[in-house]
Amino acid sequence: MLALLISLSASDTTPPRPAYLGFDRNQYPGDANLAALRRTFSYSGYWLNNPPGETSNTWAGKRQRLVNEGFGFLVLFNGRLYNELGKNAAGIGESDAGQAVNAARREGFATGTIIFVDQEQGGRMLPEQRAYLHAWIDGITRAGFRPGVYCSGMPAEDSPGKNVITAQDIKQNAGSRDITYWVTNDACPPSPGCAVSNPPPQPSGSGVPFAEVWQFAQSPKRGDVAAKCPANYNRDGNCYPPGIDPAQKLHVDLNTATSPDPSHANQLR
Repeated sequence: MLALLISLSASDTTPPRPAYLGFDRNQYPGDANLAALRRTFSYSGYWLNNPPGETSNTWAGKRQRLVNEGFGFLVLFNGRLYNELGKNAAGIGESDAGQAVNAARREGFATGTIIFVDQEQGGRMLPEQRAYLHAWIDGITRAGFRPGVYCSGMPAEDSPGKNVITAQDIKQNAGSRDITYWVTNDACPPSPGCAVSNPPPQPSGSGVPFAEVWQFAQSPKRGDVAAKCPANYNRDGNCYPPGIDPAQKLHVDLNTATSPDPSHANQLR
């Protein structure tokens, strides 16, 4: 009987899904670096509008070059900060969704591609932020694309003695909306720091069990958050990919995902 129970228990154990390593960065890495990057990474981030802090989008027009090298995609739209929303947050969200869809089509991404909105500010979403996100998500869905959210997967103080995780807050208040979550948590642990391992860590290791993508290292290293990380960042605090001379200063953020094409963009061409 004991042997039978052990056999049944073993048969019920579902092996973890494969995990795939990818990178993202605000500036396009350059055509000449794609082959070297592809030797390490399965997919790349891809901005549809100006990334945070940038006045232009150097990714525009580069989709086919990445496809030719065999990259999958994390398609990303830079959302709004709280102080940009004002009294018409839902209207801005709907307008931004239209811009994201138009940019995705212009770049050659097919209907059904997951587009992630970059929700930079963490903590519990304020009513205006929630209205913006819901309107953006609904607009993406109506257009036939699939919505995703890039947001914090780290505990943030919500009230004395209580924390909130942004991804969980968004999910709990999203109703029936079908959203794919890309979370960031670069604290060690659970992050391994600027480490390229095979196999990569599982996205659920981020602390958010429903995450399909986990950004586990950022460049530059955040001294307050990642202070306990191993000494595997460069001395200048950045995370540099294997196979590329650090003198290029081609720093990256590291991600792990449940798919080699987390936006499912290449499956829809």
